[in-house]
Amino acid sequence: MTNTAAAVWRWAPRLAGIAMALFLAVFALDAFDGRPFFAALPGFIIHLLPACLVLVAVVVAWRFPIAGAVAFSGLAVMYAVSVKWRLGWIALIGAPLLIIGALFAVSARHRVAR
Repeated sequence: MTNTAAAVWRWAPRLAGIAMALFLAVFALDAFDGRPFFAALPGFIIHLLPACLVLVAVVVAWRFPIAGAVAFSGLAVMYAVSVKWRLGWIALIGAPLLIIGALFAVSARHRVAR
């Protein structure tokens, strides 16, 4: 495998995980919805929890890609269960989490193969 391909397999899941966390963090802005800042702050923090969970998974996966594969797959399943298997919602949030988990699994395989 070329160095470029190895770099892509190494960085793609990490960048995708960070992008997913940022995507989820945007939804936290809905907590403000015209309310004063300090009144909306507790709701904003609660809405940031999913993004924080994804960031924690990225941090763990940075060093241990197999753990990242398991963590992201687990987050996808937890999300699917929490939305009662509504396919539209799973396609928007759960599927990217599952894809990122698969990317970490491939990254781990290529890491061991070095």
